[in-house]
Amino acid sequence: MKPFAKRMDEIPFSMTVEIDSLAKRLSTDGRSIWNLGVGEPNFDTPVHVKEAAIRSINKGLTRYTTPSGMQTFKEAVREKLKKENNLIYAPEQIIATSGAKHAVFNAIAALIDTDDEVLIPVPYWGTYSALVKYCGGKPVFLECTKENKLRLKAEQISKAATPKTKAIILNSPCNPTGVVYSKEELESFAKVIVENDLYCISDEIYEHLIYTKEPSISIATLPDMQERTIIVNGFSKAYCMTGWRIGYLAAPNELAKGIAKVQGQTTHHPSNISQYGAIAALNGPFDSVIAMRQEFSERMHRISEIFESIPGINFLKPEGAFYLFVDVGSYYGKKTEAGTLVSNSIEFCKSLLDEQGLVLVPGISFGNDSYVRFSFTASLPTISVAVPKFKEFVERMKG
Repeated sequence: MKPFAKRMDEIPFSMTVEIDSLAKRLSTDGRSIWNLGVGEPNFDTPVHVKEAAIRSINKGLTRYTTPSGMQTFKEAVREKLKKENNLIYAPEQIIATSGAKHAVFNAIAALIDTDDEVLIPVPYWGTYSALVKYCGGKPVFLECTKENKLRLKAEQISKAATPKTKAIILNSPCNPTGVVYSKEELESFAKVIVENDLYCISDEIYEHLIYTKEPSISIATLPDMQERTIIVNGFSKAYCMTGWRIGYLAAPNELAKGIAKVQGQTTHHPSNISQYGAIAALNGPFDSVIAMRQEFSERMHRISEIFESIPGINFLKPEGAFYLFVDVGSYYGKKTEAGTLVSNSIEFCKSLLDEQGLVLVPGISFGNDSYVRFSFTASLPTISVAVPKFKEFVERMKG
């Protein structure tokens, strides 16, 4: 048999998806599993969203629409961007996608040619680098150090940019660190981006999940940035619509036309039913989002209090999203209670699962092997049991 396409070798399996699947299998097999690995809110989709989708089915609104999405969907997104982000887009600049991950793929596929460089701050969501490689590009990683509180600096962009650099991917609030960039920080990034004639893929999926007084700001609002920014967003996080697979991007006009053309030859358009639900989410009450954000804030503070009592653990209290990125590097080289020598984040998480039934995501999947990622999307009762298990695990490790 002839070989498969070589580009398939550039795509690793998603570690977060693999870990979540393993946790579900172990739970089905009868093990007590405490899953703080998956980035999926444990709240239900708002009732008015579900009812809108059901009405669309009952009305028979289940036919093909245009590849870029229904006009009513794009109008709803357009109004959202105007009202919430102070950005003006024409409907044809907005593309409905099968989730925010699909929007990221569309943006990278439309921009990146073979050997184009893409700047990616580390830690990063693993999908970014995987898709850049799949599309023939070269990820260039910008290390955000502990000394800089895991925050990107503008001078890193300037230093890394070369004539081959095509774009930078920004994620604020950030998965996995919880960093939210201020307007001043974004202005410093924008200055360098414009000077180097780069595109910016701005992943804003966690924009409504911020725990500080300073709101999230889209870099596209800054001078000369809207024409070179692709905004990525969706409904999975704020509206608990993970399984609905509905997102969108907003892009410069010619780029949006190209993406619509390609989407017409591939996925065509996302589910109409999901689009009707998303319209209801944007046009309906915001109460559920506010309530969920408050609950996540309470969980974040609860989990942080426990971590502050654990020796050898370093972490930054997240400003947004729903993750805690925890430095466990001081425990490498030690043995667990079961006698397993731990030397990296994968071994750490595997031993933690084997010995405590606690699921975390290894930091190596985000580009930093000294860390592990906790998700506080689980309920407070689950967190109240799971985090002490982590504390017990590390306190019993021996040098």
